[in-house]
Amino acid sequence: MPSPAPPQPRVIKKYPNRRLYDTSSSAYITLPEIRQLVIDQQAFEVIDAKTDANLTRSILLQIILEAEAGGAPLFTAPVLASLIRFYGHAMQGFLGGYLEKNIQMLMDIQTQLAEKTGGLTPDMWTHYLTLQAPMMQAMLGGTLDQSKAMLTVMQEQMQRQADQMLDAFGIRHKP
Repeated sequence: MPSPAPPQPRVIKKYPNRRLYDTSSSAYITLPEIRQLVIDQQAFEVIDAKTDANLTRSILLQIILEAEAGGAPLFTAPVLASLIRFYGHAMQGFLGGYLEKNIQMLMDIQTQLAEKTGGLTPDMWTHYLTLQAPMMQAMLGGTLDQSKAMLTVMQEQMQRQADQMLDAFGIRHKP
C-alpha cells in the first residue's frame, strides 16, 4: 500500500491592498499569524492573488525585517553587510547551503537538549542557558572555527582551479 501523500501547504493569497487571505480558514491573516505558522512548522505558501507569483520568500523576509526592527536583532550590522557583499559573488550559491546546514545543526542540538531535559520550563531554560553561556559559546565557537577552516580550504582550492583554468587558456598574466 503506498504511503499517504504529504499534506499540501496552506495557501495564503496576497491581494493588491496588501491583505493576506488564508484559503484554508477562509479568513484574513496577519504577519504575526504567519510567523506563528513558521514557529509551528506548518507548511504554507503565499501566492499573489493577481499574478499567481509565489511571494513566500518576500513575506518571510518581511517577518524577519519586523523582528529585526523590534528591538532584539539577531543580525549585527557587520553580519548584514557581509551578507550583502555575498550577492553577486562567486560564493553566493554556497553561502545559502552553508547557512542552512549550520542552522539545521543548531536546531538538531536544540532538539537533542530538549529530549534529554523534557522537564525544563522556559524560565528554567533561560536560567540554565545564562549560566551555560561560556560553555555554549565555546562549543559554537569550535563549530565556527571548523566552518571557517573549511571555507578557507575551499576558497584556496577554488583559487587554484581558477588559476589552472586561466593558465590553460593563456588568459592569466603572470607578473
